[in-house]
Amino acid sequence: MTPFASHVYAIVKQIPRGKTLTYKQVAIAAGRPGACRAVGTILSRNFDPTIPCHRVIRSDGKTGGYNRGEGRKAERLREEGFSG
Repeated sequence: MTPFASHVYAIVKQIPRGKTLTYKQVAIAAGRPGACRAVGTILSRNFDPTIPCHRVIRSDGKTGGYNRGEGRKAERLREEGFSG
């Protein structure tokens, strides 16, 4: 795993239940503001249940992709009380 990927996972792991960050916000927090797509690629490969990658959404408010299906991502967010 690259240092950037490790940093992305560490940031995402801290997103509290019911809250979200955008791919851009994660990229900025990881020190690479132009790396939104890289953040998405990294998260698409995540199967660790302790890293809540479903809490990262697109800047336009849409849920975006999820390696378990976009419908499941929206469902998980609703279960956590996210109303965005």
